[in-house]
Amino acid sequence: MDKKLGVYICTGCGIGESLDIEKLSKVATLGYKVPVCKTHPYLCGEEGQGIINNDCQAEGVNTIVIAACSPRVNQDIFAFDTNKIMERVNLREQVIWSQPVPEVIPPNEVSPPNEDTQMMAEDYLRMGIVKAQKTELLVPYKPESEISRTILVVGGGVSGMTAAIEAGKAGRQVVLVEKKQTLGGFSTNLYKQFPKQSPYQSLQLPPHETLVKEIEANPNIKVYTSAKIKKIAGGPGLFDVTLEQEGKPIEFRVGAIVLAAGFVPYDATKLAHLGFGSSPNVITNVQMEELAKKGKIVRPSDGKEATNVAFIQCAGSRDHNHLPYCSTFCCSTSLKQAIYVREQNQDATAYIFYKDMRTMGEYEDFYICAQEDEGIFLTKGEVVGVETIAGNNLAITVENTLLGENIRVEADLVVLATGIVPATAIESITEEEPQSTTEECKVEEATAPKEVIIRSDILNLDYRQGPELPQLRYGFPDSHFICFPYETRRTGIYAAGCVRHPMDMSASMDDAVGTALKAIQCIELTGQGKAVHPRAGDESYPEFFMQRCTQCKRCTDECPFGAINEDEKFNPLPSLTRCRRCGTCLGACPERIISFKNYSIDIVSSMMKAIEVPEEDEEKPRILAFMCENDAIPALDMAGVNRLQITPYLRVIPVRCLGSMNLVWISDALSKGIDGILLIGCKHGDDYQCHFVKGSELANYRLSKVKETLDRLRLESERVKIIQLSINEYDLLPGIFKEFMETMERVGPNPFKGF
Repeated sequence: MDKKLGVYICTGCGIGESLDIEKLSKVATLGYKVPVCKTHPYLCGEEGQGIINNDCQAEGVNTIVIAACSPRVNQDIFAFDTNKIMERVNLREQVIWSQPVPEVIPPNEVSPPNEDTQMMAEDYLRMGIVKAQKTELLVPYKPESEISRTILVVGGGVSGMTAAIEAGKAGRQVVLVEKKQTLGGFSTNLYKQFPKQSPYQSLQLPPHETLVKEIEANPNIKVYTSAKIKKIAGGPGLFDVTLEQEGKPIEFRVGAIVLAAGFVPYDATKLAHLGFGSSPNVITNVQMEELAKKGKIVRPSDGKEATNVAFIQCAGSRDHNHLPYCSTFCCSTSLKQAIYVREQNQDATAYIFYKDMRTMGEYEDFYICAQEDEGIFLTKGEVVGVETIAGNNLAITVENTLLGENIRVEADLVVLATGIVPATAIESITEEEPQSTTEECKVEEATAPKEVIIRSDILNLDYRQGPELPQLRYGFPDSHFICFPYETRRTGIYAAGCVRHPMDMSASMDDAVGTALKAIQCIELTGQGKAVHPRAGDESYPEFFMQRCTQCKRCTDECPFGAINEDEKFNPLPSLTRCRRCGTCLGACPERIISFKNYSIDIVSSMMKAIEVPEEDEEKPRILAFMCENDAIPALDMAGVNRLQITPYLRVIPVRCLGSMNLVWISDALSKGIDGILLIGCKHGDDYQCHFVKGSELANYRLSKVKETLDRLRLESERVKIIQLSINEYDLLPGIFKEFMETMERVGPNPFKGF
């Protein structure tokens, strides 16, 4: 593409009053020989837009640099045809709003701009122009094979059936796979379900029979029961699936996958301290449903009607020796089963011992209804023992009650409200040594418990990083618990229902609708050659210059989404429809053979080289911050919006993710004479918030190598620092920059300055 560059500088929002616009324009016209450079007080207005559009038509401008407000605002206004390159320079939030306000002067006089603020603006304009010059026009990736718009739903329970029905209603072809002989999932085990609609007082029939009828009536849904997935290869739009049904292989292609494999109840044999296994009259809530379905709740030991039933909540849940989390619906289930007992015999008594009674939202009305039943007794306390006494009865000892004293209750049946485990993780155990030596696992070794997940074989993915979905905690295959609740770490595969998070059936059905929509969205974006979440709509993709590849396997190991396989010689084989454009592979590659047309080693290095670094005697140090575009850059914008002042010696380069940080950028920055470098990314660890899952952790691991190199070169390791920041911690940024500047004053100027 033959580029013709146009630079447009907005003077509104205080920019014209705070900066020397004429001098700023000369940076473009004299410094970079930009043929078209114009200013306007309101570029986002109709007149300002008309100027830009007219230059594109009359002057042939096809590469546009807009120096105005944050790229995060007015995105719809500054949107141009796909045959144009556009770069935005933030002069408002990150320059004038974060620097001292110009002094008030008499009318008709011009205030001289602050020298440091002016230098800051000029540096950002240089960086923006260089980036626009280096960026190539984006060409969406279109696979050679025709993409499929069919959706595969794995699991025939309530979640899976709902996802299939909703996708079918949207006109999509759906393949529903269930390993059992019939559809329905766990719902078929239930006698009744707790109320799902106002006034939340009467028990209801489970929904599976209604859903099965809808499945059978929808011609868009093809069902395979008694079937198992043997292999899934490819990526979004191109998933090649091999099933086995009654010994026969079945092959087909789908565009996206909904995983609705459900859950398994927690293993009650681990709850011996609550009497399970020592007495047949200690049962689980699942076994209680079986008794109710048979028509009468009786004691397993002798078949006598149970008239005094004790329910123990959080049996193995909210317990770091078992399941640390709440399984969500256990409390409502026990209230429901207590009503079973009372409906069977109005003289029967039900006792519910709880740590906390959790009935979310309008289920509170159901809780109140149960409280009003004189035969249901609810007591807060910690059950410390269940023992067998005369007549096969049971004695329950409860401590830490609201009464301030221990109580002892006799019952002829005890029901344990056991929690749930996602079907993707049968069991979780802790070992002393990790079982992998990949770079990614080395990061986990330093920051997380050495937890090994024993997985089930559900998807059998033909992926270099493993056949099942990775789990981040407790075996749930989530990707980002705050921003992307349906996502997994395998692009195009969406988790629904209890396999994703503990939830009741109503929530599971709502969840399934969301995953069906996400699957459709994924197929549509893939068909347009665009990325999905979190860079939805991004048309860039990584390109590999294989002539210099050393088969180090760093890119295949570190890709958070398993987007790169390998051939037999360990050459990377990118599956580009799986790629989420985070750039982690770019940051991982020591040979720098991976690049995007608008984000590359050369582009970022050139932006750094565009920064003017004053001589040491000018006493104007320069610090460079690589800031994640997902949390850190928005936080910096918010600091500007709130007029929080930051050091004028800072220059910021946004990165797609700290995982995309290539160590050569640090070397280039120090060689340029930059005094200090900050890497600011998302939180990692237990409260992880990285949009690309592992970026901050990988950057932290890589930085340890940088510090060793700096020490060997006799450069202070304090010159490079990594910081975790949440988007709502914008108010911490001035202090972070101030503290780092104080460190730079202590260690002194970069000795490479001026070379």
